Amino acid sequence: MPQQDRAYATREAILHAAAEEFDRLGYERTSLTAVLARAGLTKGAFYFHFASKEAVADALVERQSELWAKVRATWDTRGVDPLSALHGMFAESADRMATDVVLRAGVRLAADREVGYPGVPTTHIMWEKLIAGYVVEAAERGDLRAGVDPDAVARTLCGAALGARLISSVTTACADFPSRIREVLGHVLPCVASSGWKLSGSQNAVDGPAEP
Repeated sequence: MPQQDRAYATREAILHAAAEEFDRLGYERTSLTAVLARAGLTKGAFYFHFASKEAVADALVERQSELWAKVRATWDTRGVDPLSALHGMFAESADRMATDVVLRAGVRLAADREVGYPGVPTTHIMWEKLIAGYVVEAAERGDLRAGVDPDAVARTLCGAALGARLISSVTTACADFPSRIREVLGHVLPCVASSGWKLSGSQNAVDGPAEP
C-alpha cells in the first residue's frame, strides 16, 4: 500500500475509533487510551495525525458540518417542491445518523459544545432559519395553509428532531431515529401544508446521495 494510502487509512481508523468512543461516552469521559486501544494504534501514530483528543473532535465536527452542506445541496437540485425537499433532507439525515457512527459522533460533539452558552447563535438556530426558509418558499408557492407561521414550523420541527435524536440515542443507539423522524414529519407537514400539497419526487437518498 503506498505511504499516502496508509496514512489516510490510519487517520480514518483514528476518527472511527474516536467516534465510537465519543458516541458511547461523550467527549469528557472518552480517554485517548481507549481510542488507541480501539484503533489498535500507538501514541506515535496518533500524534502524527492529531495533536490532541480535541483535534480529533474538531475533525469529526467539521466532517458532519460538511456532510450536511452536501445533503442540502443535493436536495436543492432534486427539482422537488420545498416541503418535499424538507421531508427528504430530514429523512436522509436520520437514515445516515442511524448507520454512520462518525457522523453521529460529530453531531453529538457539536451539540454538546453548545450546552451552557444560552443566547449564543448555534447550529440549532442555523437549522431553524434554514427550515423556515423552505417553509416561506412553500407559502409563496401556495403549498402552506393560511396563517401558518414559518418560524413556528421551523422551531417545532427542530425541537422534535432534537428530542427524537436524544431519545433514540440513549435507547437504540439511533437505530430507530429514521422511524421517529418520519413520524414527526408525518404528523407536522400535513398539518401545515395546503390541502392540495402532496409529497413529490423520490425520497430515496440513493437517487441523489451526498458523498460521505
